[in-house]
Amino acid sequence: MYERYAGLIFDMDGTILDTEPTHRKAWHDVLGRYGMRFDEQAMIGLNGAPTWRIAQSIIEANQGDLDPHLLAQEKTAVVKAMLLDSVRPLPLIEVVKAWHGRRPMSVGTGSESAIAEALLAHLGLRGYFDAVIAADHVKHHKPAPDTFLLCAQSMGVEPTQCIVFEDADFGLQAARAAGMDVVDVRLL
Repeated sequence: MYERYAGLIFDMDGTILDTEPTHRKAWHDVLGRYGMRFDEQAMIGLNGAPTWRIAQSIIEANQGDLDPHLLAQEKTAVVKAMLLDSVRPLPLIEVVKAWHGRRPMSVGTGSESAIAEALLAHLGLRGYFDAVIAADHVKHHKPAPDTFLLCAQSMGVEPTQCIVFEDADFGLQAARAAGMDVVDVRLL
């Protein structure tokens, strides 16, 4: 089905790993310390954005006065503690396994590299990927194409010869901006 592509790129959260419920719980826990809340639908709309940008949006919505980078660090620490116990692969991991060794593959995620690497290693999945490109590897995050362009470069594949698997609107926009075909996994 994907024979015509020279490289496969996978988003991580919500695409190959079921991390979204844990991320939401971590936000609830951290924001509760400050008497702040977030809107579920607004949060879904920010899927794929780096953690500090989500923090900034939450702070603005709550008319708070916190540093978004510090709030993001707090949330990341909570997620790290929770995720290794709760994360599970999603069914799309079967595509990864089926194409392993047949095409170069990478992960392009809005998560921080420490979390992405730890999760993939914990589940025994890191070896399937030639590269893991995370939020701290690029200056311009999804919906900018930088994450996926760096994935293609890391795999040694032309961007137009890549297909991206994504579950978030920002990621779909980023893939298209990179000149790549994209599969919206929410429709599978």
